[in-house]
Amino acid sequence: MRVIDLTHTIKENMPVYPGTDPPKLIPANSYEQDGFKETLLQMYTHTGTHMDPPAHIFEGRTTLDEFPPEQFIGKALVVDCHELQEGEMISMERIRKAGENVKKADFLLFYLGWDKRWGTDAYFGDYPCIDDEVLDFILSGNYKGIGFDVIGIDPIADMNLTRHKKLFRDCDIVNIENLKNLDLCGSDLFWFSCFPLKIENSDGSPIRAVAWFE
Repeated sequence: MRVIDLTHTIKENMPVYPGTDPPKLIPANSYEQDGFKETLLQMYTHTGTHMDPPAHIFEGRTTLDEFPPEQFIGKALVVDCHELQEGEMISMERIRKAGENVKKADFLLFYLGWDKRWGTDAYFGDYPCIDDEVLDFILSGNYKGIGFDVIGIDPIADMNLTRHKKLFRDCDIVNIENLKNLDLCGSDLFWFSCFPLKIENSDGSPIRAVAWFE
């Protein structure tokens, strides 16, 4: 079995969404004083490679802990968009180029190549986003989730979170942001898992996103 880690490491001073603070890893116990090590972790729920549920946007909608565990595992397909320039939209042309497996996938993962900018100011640039037609296509399908190697499904400048709202208004789906290594996953279907922490009333959670090939 070949396994590919699609997850950024959580650490202090990592890139975070503008307006939020980076994680703090505070020593709570030490080998020297206590005979073991434990760390107090303080971080926002939407830090690093993470997942949004409908409750991220709408009060009363589905939280992550309300999803069954099978929501977070299934067949995934990478939609290759890495040739797009800054500010370009992800159109149905990219979906069509991905082939018939688009309809067989549980997760569509959009590869922009933006993970190569992780840790630089360029990561917060004008990354490509899906257009309305692609979003309508996703909503018309039976997908468990979508994912991106950028920091958001909406442009950072869109304070109204237009795509988030349309995605989550009526659909029980998850959105994954800040993926990495999608370029290593090939063009065929593969197994994918993205389990979040089971936090009560969860509006989001870091995940360990993994692709594997049997």
